Amino acid sequence: MATQGAVQVGYTKTMTGNTDFTRRGILGAFAATTIAAAPTFSNAAGFLRGSGDVRRIKMYSTRTGENIDMIYWVEGHYIKDALKEVNWFMRDWRQNEAMRMDTRTIDIIAASQRLLRTDQPFMLLSGYRTPKTNRMLRSRSKGVAKYSLHLEGKAADLRMSGRSVRQIAQAAAKCSGGGVGKYSSSNFVHMDCGTVRVWGR
Repeated sequence: MATQGAVQVGYTKTMTGNTDFTRRGILGAFAATTIAAAPTFSNAAGFLRGSGDVRRIKMYSTRTGENIDMIYWVEGHYIKDALKEVNWFMRDWRQNEAMRMDTRTIDIIAASQRLLRTDQPFMLLSGYRTPKTNRMLRSRSKGVAKYSLHLEGKAADLRMSGRSVRQIAQAAAKCSGGGVGKYSSSNFVHMDCGTVRVWGR
């Protein structure tokens, strides 16, 4: 399975073309590779119900040149192979190391995108960070936490063309699934599945 460039497997599409799919086809193809969805205490899953029986995440990275448009959840089940692709996409690109991203954070990202009512993908600035990368970033900025949730695969820094930091943060905050940080001067929003809180301007 390719790990660079546009991610293309049976249940994805690239940013430039559409792939038709049916619910029955997806379920048949991935029935053996699903895992039960973990319970969530946030509103993210509720907002995602409006998208039907699938959950999709759309992102791109200027750091790696990769993009992803991934159906990662079908009728109550996460698709293991899809999550592996998401984990790789959200890796620490500086060290080329990945870890299992918390599915709650993935759900918050997907729900926020739906609430923004756009087909635009998120630009991923930072997903998982290794301790080495986090130390390097802390040496450059006072805004990087020593015990960042990025280290645990529970956070992402994102921006979106055509949507302001305020709009993105409002959508993420409606999910009530974790932390939402507004960084208007740097044009990105931090989302995580930790304690529900909002900061920044």
